[in-house]
This record gives sequence, C-alpha cells and structure tokens, in this order.
Amino acid sequence: MRVLIADKFEDQGIEGLSALGCEVVVEPELGPETLAEALGRIQPEVLVVRSTKVPADVIAAGGPLKYIIRAGSGYDNIDYVAAGERGIAVSNCPGMNAVAVAEAAMGHLINLDRRLPDQDQQLKGGRWNKKEFSKARGLKGMNLFVHGFGAIGQEVAKRAQAFGMHVYTTSRHLTAGEVERLGATMIGCTREEIIEQLPKMDAVSVHVPATDETEGSCGTEFFNAMKPGAYFINTSRGPVVDEQALAEACRTKGIRAGLDVYCDQPGFKDGDWCPEIANTPGVYCSHHCGASTDQAQLAVADEVVRLVSHFKATGTCENVINSDQLSKQSAEA
Repeated sequence: MRVLIADKFEDQGIEGLSALGCEVVVEPELGPETLAEALGRIQPEVLVVRSTKVPADVIAAGGPLKYIIRAGSGYDNIDYVAAGERGIAVSNCPGMNAVAVAEAAMGHLINLDRRLPDQDQQLKGGRWNKKEFSKARGLKGMNLFVHGFGAIGQEVAKRAQAFGMHVYTTSRHLTAGEVERLGATMIGCTREEIIEQLPKMDAVSVHVPATDETEGSCGTEFFNAMKPGAYFINTSRGPVVDEQALAEACRTKGIRAGLDVYCDQPGFKDGDWCPEIANTPGVYCSHHCGASTDQAQLAVADEVVRLVSHFKATGTCENVINSDQLSKQSAEA
C-alpha cells in the first residue's frame, strides 16, 4: 500500500507506516497547486495531510486514491463531499491535539489580560510603562463561556477551573448533569439562549467546528451581546467569526481578541500574508499553530498509523466523516 504524506509529519509516524509494510512517500511542501500532479505521479492509495488543502479538482486527479486522512481534528481543508462522491473515505484524528489547542487558548486568555507582547515591545523600545500595564483584571472569578464542549472545550474548562474561573458552555451531546460533572454549567444550546447569556460573560473561547450552521455565527449580534471589555478567543476555525464585526466590537466596545485562525487564510506554509483583522487595536494573533506541539503531533502521528493499519488489515475505515456521501455513492453504484 502506497501512502503519500503531503505535509510535515513526525518521523515516528513515518516509521510506523513503514513498519506496516507501506511504501511511504513524503513531500511536505505540496500545496493545492502541486498536489494533483503529485497524486498522478505517485499514485497513492492513502493521502495524509495536515493543513494542505485538498479541493475537489485535486481529488478528481486522485487515480487509485481510496482514503484521505486529516492528521488533526478539523477537516475543512478537505472537500470531503467530493471525496465521498468518488468513493474516497475521509477520516480525522479527533481529540489527539485537544490538550495542545486548550493550552494555546489559555495562553491567549492570559495574554488578553496581561498584554504581554505590548509589554515586551515597549520595554525593548526603551519605555518603562508599569503604570499602564498594572491594570490587568486577573482571571480568578471571571465567567468564561466555552463555545463548543467537545474534547478541546473540555480541556479548556479543566484549565480555566484551575485558574478559579466559572465555566459555562453549551452541548448538543451531553446532558446538563454530564456537563456539571465536568465542572461547567450548561446555559442551553439555542442561539437565543447563548445571546441571552453573553452579557454575563467576561471571556469567550470558541471551539466549534466549521459548518454551514456555524459559519459567521460569531457576528454582529454575538458581539453586540458581549460585555464591554470582554475577552474573545478563537482557536477553532476562521469562518466561524465575522472578522469585520469583531473589529468593530474591538473599536467600539473595547473587546480584546486572541486569534489563531482567520477567514481566507493562505494554503501555503511560509510567505507574505497579513489578515486585515491583525491591524485592529486589541487583537493579538498567532499562526494557526494551536495544535502544533511535539506532544500533540506525536499523538496524531500514532493515530494516523492506527487508522492506516486498520484500513490495510480490514479494508474499512474508522473516524469517517463523509459516511453519508459514501453511502449515497455506494447506493448509486
């Protein structure tokens, strides 16, 4: 079985795939413009990607491709519908990087309160400004709304509790009692219930997937309902947030934001690019690297090896996220 890894990937994972008897081809610099050619040239049965985009036209060039694995939890960089229509299964690795993303979210939260980059910049520029930067509120006792209570949201809740914060959340899969046992309080799931509770929240951390339902859901109504001066963190997916609405809230309500993801962020891994939102006062940015710790990437690599091993041994796939499209394609075949 030939496996193409079209992204940076841990040596441990490459060695594990080789130990399964797979022929492993690693071309980490591939992007949407070059991936189709590589699929035609290499003819893999399995494609592994992290941030590399896999659009429909690339999938159409897949040749014998049967399986795409997203080495992470999100999968919005893959056109899984188009894959399913061609009988190609798409899987992800949920939960493997939950701790890493939660740590990144907490880092942003601490920074929004302490403004560490601003302190660093001013001090290195020769200015001692203790009067300004002694105005931090402190996280203890704050109300934190964890928007999305899957594996990552639950890890954020654990860490927020350790800081003495009061955690509130929504969940479509857990009962109020289950949420309470995890140290949080359920505030309901509907948009109306969320908007009603937002004025009570000192901070919001977003951990919902990118879907048609969530796209732009953190928009004007959402930010209008937030408490003036509250903190907003997004380490999930860029399209969940209306960046213009967020920028307006930062300018008019004193909202501070920590962002790891952006609308229309580039598919390349290194180059010139700056989102407009980054130039808004009160907004602090990182490079969509919330999941990129050594610990997380090793866990993800091990999960990829497990998924390929199962596929190689049984011909079936686990963690499949396009089963509806695969079932439809199978019925029509």
